[in-house]
Amino acid sequence: MSIIKEQYEQYVAQLQKIQDLNSTLALLHWDNEVNAPSKGASLRGQQIATLSATVHEWATSSELGELLLHLNANRQALSENEAKNVELSLAIFNKEKKLPIKFVTAFSKAKTKAFQAWLNARKAKDYTLYKNELRVMVDLLKEKARLIGYKEHPYDALIDEFEKGATVAQLDILFGAVRQQLVAFAKEIKVKGQPSEKAFLNRHYDKQKQWDFGIELLTQMGYDFEAGRQDLSEHPFTTTFSSKDVRITTRIEENTPLEMIGSCIHEGGHALYEMGLPSKQYGLPLGMATSLGIHESQSRLWENQVGLSLAYWKVNFPRMQERFPEALEGITVEQFYKAINQLEPNYIRTIADEIHYHLHVLIRYEIEKGLMDGTYDVENLDLVWNKKYKDFLGLEVPDATKGILQDVHWAEGLFGYFPTYSLGSFYAAQFYSKAKEDLPNLEEEIAKGNMTPLLEWLRYHIHQHGQKYTSEELCQRITGEGLNLSYFMAYAREKYAVIYEFETKHYSVENPN
Repeated sequence: MSIIKEQYEQYVAQLQKIQDLNSTLALLHWDNEVNAPSKGASLRGQQIATLSATVHEWATSSELGELLLHLNANRQALSENEAKNVELSLAIFNKEKKLPIKFVTAFSKAKTKAFQAWLNARKAKDYTLYKNELRVMVDLLKEKARLIGYKEHPYDALIDEFEKGATVAQLDILFGAVRQQLVAFAKEIKVKGQPSEKAFLNRHYDKQKQWDFGIELLTQMGYDFEAGRQDLSEHPFTTTFSSKDVRITTRIEENTPLEMIGSCIHEGGHALYEMGLPSKQYGLPLGMATSLGIHESQSRLWENQVGLSLAYWKVNFPRMQERFPEALEGITVEQFYKAINQLEPNYIRTIADEIHYHLHVLIRYEIEKGLMDGTYDVENLDLVWNKKYKDFLGLEVPDATKGILQDVHWAEGLFGYFPTYSLGSFYAAQFYSKAKEDLPNLEEEIAKGNMTPLLEWLRYHIHQHGQKYTSEELCQRITGEGLNLSYFMAYAREKYAVIYEFETKHYSVENPN
């Protein structure tokens, strides 16, 4: 073995040790949201902070930096994938090196405190119980942006963590189109009236039976319960320790079964991506997801293009009806399909329809951007939130739990994450259009309950590559062009034209180039 190959093996060993610690941290965070008693929160925060500091020390050590620089200078002696791992790791190293250990420790402790404050505030429906910890988090995020550096807007530094290369300038254009096209589309739909009654969706659905049905849907998707598990949490999420241990959570309300169904399928989509990443690349960039936008494309594709389709419910509605005969008595699959796809504004992002959903994301994007550049302040942020919900969705927010306290992201310091939800939805529509082209019988197979062809397509085109390509490069490879909002709009028009009975001949996919 050559000296360079030996050094590459040293690099792999170091990265995998760091991943071991990161996986341990993930386990502590998972336990914090699923099992941990409230009185343990303070010391749990200290434990997480200690491990976070250790990870940062290892990930920014001079020894690792020198090794990465040497390997990168001799990349011609490495394979294509090995050289790509080194290139990506060096970029991460250079960014992490900008964050002092004091900052990393303070940020970790602040997240634990903010999460507990968020939980308490949600229970009390009182934003004032949370805003002090949120203010600390926002101040730390401003400092993080300053430390990392940015060219035009401080929010750019945070967005780049989740969607490499994305900027406020780019997202302002995208969300400008979202505001123009989706608001107009929602208004067009509104005048049609609702296509069917849907009160049956708010009848009583037993908690245990919902749980059992969710497990059945996850199994059908291909979720491997020997490589993961599902639990309950206040806010559904996915946690990965390795491709062989990917855990998800859901939330169950007995009068809103769609919340459980949607979160199971959504988080299941995230988990399938993680399970499909190459295990031999554990701890290395090529063993990690491309970006949060591509990650969300997987969850949103399963949740919307599949989980809200008539084909999907042709096989699954009879099974649901068997579990809930009283709630669904006399309801046909067509009635159910139209009911779950009705378009109307609501307070909660996670159960919003797939059109208004992006207005929820737009609101969060504008608030995060405003917090970072000083347009908004934490003190009266609940009032800002409520005004935007009135302006964009025409809704009077009844309480903070249905308003500013509905998401856990800010408590966890995840500024820059929300835009990826919309990016993911738009990528999902584009990918699914290509999948249907490649697999002409795809929807027939879905109607039989056979999700394997779709999963295998996703494994081949997306999952196996890890971070080898950027989001846009991956999209170009799969579809022949970069992200194009027209695919989502064409999908929406085609689908809702049938449900709401209106003309679509004037709309088609446009080439933005």
